[in-house]
Amino acid sequence: MKPAFDPKAIRKVHGWEYLVRFFFGGAVTVATGLVARRCGPMVGGCFLAFPAILPATLTLVKEHDGRARADEDARGAVLGAGGLAAFAAVASWLAPAWHAVPTLMGATLAWLAVSIALWVLVYGRRRTQTPRRAPRPRGRRVPVREVS
Repeated sequence: MKPAFDPKAIRKVHGWEYLVRFFFGGAVTVATGLVARRCGPMVGGCFLAFPAILPATLTLVKEHDGRARADEDARGAVLGAGGLAAFAAVASWLAPAWHAVPTLMGATLAWLAVSIALWVLVYGRRRTQTPRRAPRPRGRRVPVREVS
C-alpha cells in the first residue's frame, strides 16, 4: 500500500474519535513530563518524539479501514521516529560547539536524509519485488469450453 492523502477520509471520523485522540495525546504528554521530571530533560526529550496520538489513531484506523491500513500507518510512524532520532542525535552532537541556526539546519538535513533513506528502503524495495501468484487450485482439472 502506497502512502496517499485522501481528504474525503475526514468525513468518516466521528466527533468522539477526536476526543479519544485528544485524551490519548494528553496522557502521553503527561507521561513524558513525568519521565523528564524523574530522569532528566535529555531522556524526557527522547520520549517527546513518540507520536502522542499514535495509539489512538492506530486503534481508530483499524476500526475504520482494517488492520492492513493500521499496519501501514504504524510502519510510517516507525520511519518518522527514525528521522526524529537522527535529528536528536545530530542536534545533541552539534549544539555544544555550533550556534543554534547551523545546529538546526544540520539536524534537519539529517532528519531529511534518514527519513528519505528509510522510505526508499521500505517502499522502494516493495516496488521491485515481483508480485506473488495465487496458489493453483488442486484437484481435477475441468476443460473449459468456448461458448459460441
